[in-house]
Amino acid sequence: MSVLTRDEAQTRAQLLDVQHHQVDLDLTAGDDLFHSRSLIRFTARAAGDTFVELKPETLHSAHLDDRPLDVTTLDGNRLPLSLTEGEHVLSISTTMRYSRTGEGMHRFTDPSDGESYVYTQLFMEDVQRVFPAFDQPDLKTVFEVSVDAPEGWTVLANGITEQQPDGRWKAAPTPPLSTYFVCVAAGPWHSIRTEHAGLPFGIHCRRSLAAHLDDDADEILAVTKACYDRFHEKFEEPYPFDSYDQAFVPEFNAGAMENPGLVTFRDEFVFRSAVTVTERQTRAMVIAHEMAHMWFGDLVTLRWWDDIWLNESFAEYMGYQTVNEACADLFPDTWVDFGVTRKAWGYEADQRPSTHPVAPDPESVPDTASALLNFDGISYAKGASALRQLVTWLGEKDFLAGINIHFKRHKFGNATLADFIDNLAAATDRDVHAWADQWLRTTGVDTLTPVLTGGGPRWQLTVTRDGSRPHRIAAGLYDRDPSGDLVLRERRELDVPQTEPAELTGPRPALVVLNDEDLTYTKLRFDDTSMESALRGLSRIPDPLTRAVIWNALRDMVRDGDLAPAEYLEVALAHLTAETELALVQGVLGFARTQIADRYVTEDARPAALATLREIARALLRRTEDGSAPGLRLTAVRALIDSATTPDQIASWLDEGTVHGGPELDPELRWRILARLAVLGATDEPTIAAELRRDPSATGQEGAARCRAALPSEEAKAAAWSALFDTDALSNYLFTATAQGFWQPEQAELVRQYVPRFYEAAIALADRRGPAMAEAAGRYAFPSYAVDAESLALGEHHLASATMIPALRRKLVDQLDDLRRALKPHNT
Repeated sequence: MSVLTRDEAQTRAQLLDVQHHQVDLDLTAGDDLFHSRSLIRFTARAAGDTFVELKPETLHSAHLDDRPLDVTTLDGNRLPLSLTEGEHVLSISTTMRYSRTGEGMHRFTDPSDGESYVYTQLFMEDVQRVFPAFDQPDLKTVFEVSVDAPEGWTVLANGITEQQPDGRWKAAPTPPLSTYFVCVAAGPWHSIRTEHAGLPFGIHCRRSLAAHLDDDADEILAVTKACYDRFHEKFEEPYPFDSYDQAFVPEFNAGAMENPGLVTFRDEFVFRSAVTVTERQTRAMVIAHEMAHMWFGDLVTLRWWDDIWLNESFAEYMGYQTVNEACADLFPDTWVDFGVTRKAWGYEADQRPSTHPVAPDPESVPDTASALLNFDGISYAKGASALRQLVTWLGEKDFLAGINIHFKRHKFGNATLADFIDNLAAATDRDVHAWADQWLRTTGVDTLTPVLTGGGPRWQLTVTRDGSRPHRIAAGLYDRDPSGDLVLRERRELDVPQTEPAELTGPRPALVVLNDEDLTYTKLRFDDTSMESALRGLSRIPDPLTRAVIWNALRDMVRDGDLAPAEYLEVALAHLTAETELALVQGVLGFARTQIADRYVTEDARPAALATLREIARALLRRTEDGSAPGLRLTAVRALIDSATTPDQIASWLDEGTVHGGPELDPELRWRILARLAVLGATDEPTIAAELRRDPSATGQEGAARCRAALPSEEAKAAAWSALFDTDALSNYLFTATAQGFWQPEQAELVRQYVPRFYEAAIALADRRGPAMAEAAGRYAFPSYAVDAESLALGEHHLASATMIPALRRKLVDQLDDLRRALKPHNT
């Protein structure tokens, strides 16, 4: 299939003006195929040749005006068109194939009740799997969609849908949309409908999840309405669509997709087992993130994919900020979670060979295949951090004034980075263009370090900078009180680079924390006194955001080889047991378990690392015996399960159906325990099958696949490998679950033979199944447990010599860079 180049898109945009696109879908043809018919009305500004994109199973007919086109001229995904100047009508009839990979029109049959659901995910170029289109973001048009669906199904779309007397579902015409925003979701949905601000609102899920959605509906709708109202306080342009539906759909590859009027979410956000408040906060943030897109992305859309950060960075920043403002009663400090999880994602992505500017040079995004690679921690987390720094520098009033200028000038159209910066500049006297050059056109992470000079009652604080960006930061100065707590003396606002040192009076601070409110994007180091204070007194610092900044710095130091992995675990043991902020506990334990224990420590040191994690978890369990912190207790239970090296305790929990002192085991905890028992060789296929009969849901199917792949036998590994790479029968979610179970550090010798087989198998899979499965193979099926020089050399050889699709190559570049970092402490 040919990818669309930027040059081709520019040429076609100059030639065509697309006015209307009618899409008729027939979903009644069975489980594998559906019928798709399109009628596109457009104008050619001059005579010329172009093409329309489609990826059909069968192209039945195509007519340009009243003239039939030769369907055999379809070349890959391009049907050529020779146009005269003036108005045209293009009609095309096709049969399309449902997807099992989360791309195009994905079809899912719920194992719980046998009901089937379909939904579209048309991002980048997957609209071509559902209907023909001039598929580029700057050829916006009005879409009118109708759907024939099986009896008993409800059809959702971008506009309000109604069932016609003939049984067909018809959606209201949309405002002008880019092709990748069109959305249809059909099936026997369980729906909860309400009204807010004069608009119909709805939330929808599979019938088998109905009770769980009912349990969460009040919170989901409260968050949705609060964010909607808050955005209308910020934005002068009103919400631009006729309804607001949120569909929680199965086997969704992303967290969510901002389809105008019909946001689709992965249905793991309909919680069927116990979750922590941090996980509920994440759901709220995603709701706000996608709603922000209704203005930034949907109302005003990028012209080409080099500006994808304009969509994602803005929505990421607004998601956290708006939940922090509008939902403070439920989630009082979302920026702590951003700092310890999302920001770490950005820092790691920005230090790999694959790094790129937040706003990459257009020449570096020449086509859709290269654009797809930029959906990463840079476009989301780094970009959001840059915007937070911009707001700190500009002030929120001027920032929002510039945003509102942007919406007013470009609504229902397309805009570029240059447009965005010009519109911000129109609202302020500051040099936004220079700021953009320094922040958005550069790569890498600056590092800031405090230097204290002087003595007695007067000190000078100088901030050294390894990097080139300007930063406006708060420097937190902390003293140790008689009880040992670190107490804030003052926060000093600083601009880096400094024109002169900051003058401090009084005794030398025990701790200096740069970027204390986490308002900029930078790595941090400490002076010697501050480092000692941080390591000794981290849990004695009152502000959780300050603690998040320090934990992030320690994480960076481990990855950079400046802090021994064992020392990080010692700090975690000393301070995590007293930590009250759940996001920090989850973030630190997650890094310690999946990175330090599985990768950074040597094989000989791994048992001690896992023992430390169990000690932390047990201390947290003791702290939560009174039931006062159920989320913290749940986190501790999960950590204890994942770090178990002997089966007795967790097996007894599974047998008894409860953790002593609580909680009762829900499906998530039962599958988690069974997966760990599988790794330890303490369960078998009959037990897994019995658990699957107990929980035959889609999540249960994934749990069983994960457990079976984790069994420590040659037969189990061979079967799992064959399912992953020898056939294409696994859906995207079942592939991921199987891959997650396959590689285990405890089974290094058993799976060693598969390490050299991975690369050719993954390359072939990516060629057959496309970018989404390539990304899944590179992320989950990569032998990350194999932290040794031979594995690194093998990967580097294939990168240098093998041809692979860009999505897989990018993922392997990142994996091998992480492997190099993990190898450092092994070689010291």
